Amino acid sequence: MVSKAAKEILQFPVLIEKGEDGFFVAECPVLQGCLTQGKTINETLKNIREAIELCIEDNKDEIRSQMKMSKGFGFYMVDVKV
Repeated sequence: MVSKAAKEILQFPVLIEKGEDGFFVAECPVLQGCLTQGKTINETLKNIREAIELCIEDNKDEIRSQMKMSKGFGFYMVDVKV
């Protein structure tokens, strides 16, 4: 019996915003050009997972190494007087 190697799970930051057309647009800022959209948040999250898989397909080892070395990613809201 041949055992399949366990797949490693990496976390990627994703930014989602609602577009003017009502669709949600998702971007993975650590992977240049990795974006997608969907009608709902759940559909958009499914689509961005698939987009990330495609974006890292040819460079899995390099990206795996970069993500492990990453100190993390933060999203903050900043108040600005205008």
